[in-house]
Amino acid sequence: MTVHHLPATPATATQVLSRDTPPVLRVEPGDRVVVGSLDAAGHLERQTTPGAVTPYRFPDRRGHALTGPIEVAGAMPGDVLAVRFDALEPADWGFTVAGRRDDAFARSLGLEGTEPAWLLWDLDRDAGTGTNQYGHVVRLAPFLGVVGLPPAEPGEHSTTPPRAAGGGNIDCRELTAGSTLLLPVTVPGALLHLGDGHAAQGDGEVGGTAIECGMTTTLTVDVLHDAPVPGIHAETPTARITFGFDADLNRATAEALGAMLTWLQHLHGLERKAALALASTVVDLRVTQIANRTWGVHAVLGLDAVGVT
Repeated sequence: MTVHHLPATPATATQVLSRDTPPVLRVEPGDRVVVGSLDAAGHLERQTTPGAVTPYRFPDRRGHALTGPIEVAGAMPGDVLAVRFDALEPADWGFTVAGRRDDAFARSLGLEGTEPAWLLWDLDRDAGTGTNQYGHVVRLAPFLGVVGLPPAEPGEHSTTPPRAAGGGNIDCRELTAGSTLLLPVTVPGALLHLGDGHAAQGDGEVGGTAIECGMTTTLTVDVLHDAPVPGIHAETPTARITFGFDADLNRATAEALGAMLTWLQHLHGLERKAALALASTVVDLRVTQIANRTWGVHAVLGLDAVGVT
């Protein structure tokens, strides 16, 4: 196994998803990569006061500040890219901001006419805690918000919405160290992009941001030629997870649950209605995020949820 190092520099940074972006690193299946990334906004310096303007990696700020793309040798459409998160180490500072949008959702929460609210966090990796300027202390559970492959269509694509083809801005808090995310390969070489470090986040990312931070991620990539689920799915140390993404919450839910039914059928040899009956007793449905113009829903099946006599 070869270990590669890919720091966050101007030469390794992008803020769009495109199959035409030249890869900044080429790896073999089974290789390990230590990847640096800035926070989603691409801050180059810590904010000293809430809302303070500091230099950004991309002054025009069209999308998330990502690192990549990483080409995986031999990966082709029809394959599945397995991304195992071996370690995730947040930077020592981060931020959360809420209330930046003036839309119907914000107004329904009584937020019209108010200024955005900022939390600035000191992150203690050794203690596993974050402390903001008000003295609130939260437990850290770092993960990457964006892990994805570019769409097959040419051109530049936004990093904001998660996509059933290729993933991207999934924002799933379950994908902590020890988890493996499985992405159907969309383009030759896979062209993996990643970033948008989150030191902690609740299901839903309800304010639009998590604890946004830089991240050093150690990951191992592999290429699979078959998988029990055709779409994006994951295995964590405690659960199996399937995903749904759609502007309609019902369709996103059906996509996530339908994929989980397929997985249950594969695991237990069930016909589909029996899989639904079993799912009704053991599968949790969670709203992954509401922040990215596309609903995210994930279905969770605990590894020990179903025994066999």
